[in-house]
Amino acid sequence: MKMTELFLAELDREASGTRKALERVPEGKYDWKPHPKSMAFGYLAELVATMPSWTVFTVDQDELDLATYKKPSMRTTKELVQGHDEAVAAARKSLQNTNDEHLMKPWRMLVAGKQVMEPTPRHIVLRDSVFNHLAHHRGQLTVYLRLLEQPVPAIYGPSADEGRF
Repeated sequence: MKMTELFLAELDREASGTRKALERVPEGKYDWKPHPKSMAFGYLAELVATMPSWTVFTVDQDELDLATYKKPSMRTTKELVQGHDEAVAAARKSLQNTNDEHLMKPWRMLVAGKQVMEPTPRHIVLRDSVFNHLAHHRGQLTVYLRLLEQPVPAIYGPSADEGRF
């Protein structure tokens, strides 16, 4: 099986659970934090919604300078879900238009022109910095949902709010 096929299948699996979590983000809580060191809820939700689009940077560009990256502002649940759907569609398109040979080529990350990630094969960046990173932040998002008394969706298995055995 080709890497592109594996990533497309994973994108579809992850998109569904992510969308379910984003659909439950309550409005009016953008600046809420469970702890002073935590990310603001709205910022975290925007990050989770847009992370699939990082596939596009990884596949279609040789590098990304985070100093020039402008994360879209999404203040409503509807905007978060729409932004996520658009990010998934863009990621799917990039993956469909590439090949395994290209995914073996190096990619790097910069901040204000300074390299912060050694050149790394794109397939590893997709695995670590897109898919695994998305699962990590989506997990944070579900904890925030729980703390705000919102139902937590079943993602990889049952949750206390749905899909119990």
